[in-house]
Amino acid sequence: MVEALRSQMPITTLYVAEGAERDGRLRESFKIAADRGIKLLEVTRGEMDRMTGGAVHQGLAARIPPYEYAHPDDLLDLAALNAEKPLIVALDSITDPRNLGAVVRSAAAFGAHGVVVPERRAAGMTAAAWKTSAGAAARLKVAQATNLTRQLKAYQDAGCMVVGLAAEGEVSLPDLDLADGPLVVVVGAEGDGLSRLVAETCDQLVSIPMINSVESLNAGVAASIALYTIAERRAGRG
Repeated sequence: MVEALRSQMPITTLYVAEGAERDGRLRESFKIAADRGIKLLEVTRGEMDRMTGGAVHQGLAARIPPYEYAHPDDLLDLAALNAEKPLIVALDSITDPRNLGAVVRSAAAFGAHGVVVPERRAAGMTAAAWKTSAGAAARLKVAQATNLTRQLKAYQDAGCMVVGLAAEGEVSLPDLDLADGPLVVVVGAEGDGLSRLVAETCDQLVSIPMINSVESLNAGVAASIALYTIAERRAGRG
């Protein structure tokens, strides 16, 4: 909870269970909440169990408002505002919010203008995603697309090249010659990879070379490697 408070997650209320042990971390949480003007309420253990759906809460729980997603076009607008070539990460079939949070963190670290997720059957910006992003979700836009394939085509129409990370990709990541231009990087789910329609929409499928015969990388790790490589290329170091 201390990490969530420090991350500037938009918390409106902090709940503490009656009889919760007042250790150092709880006291630190109370201080951060007071500094940020977050309302602090004490509730019974039973009430907190109901509020959290029986999750392990250690006596603390936070209420946050629904996440406000950006429009996919906002990411292009941000790049134009900064006079930069767009760099956008799109997630296909990622259902674990921790993977989404990890991708958001990497996207913010390596200069992407935002992350796009499908509106349905995909992970959203939950508290778990916020926590995993380690504060990056407060700085980076996450947009929702009603139809990911259609949105990728819209980005292509706007001048972006779309590359998908895939083990069977015909281009190795170090050989990617599109890194310097307007780019959308599509990351699929671990194991299943990109869906057929998304893969067919991509301008190129790019593989990450690995020494050992690992079947697939975690989505967050794959995105981080790709974004680092692209950032190095854009900085003239690749």
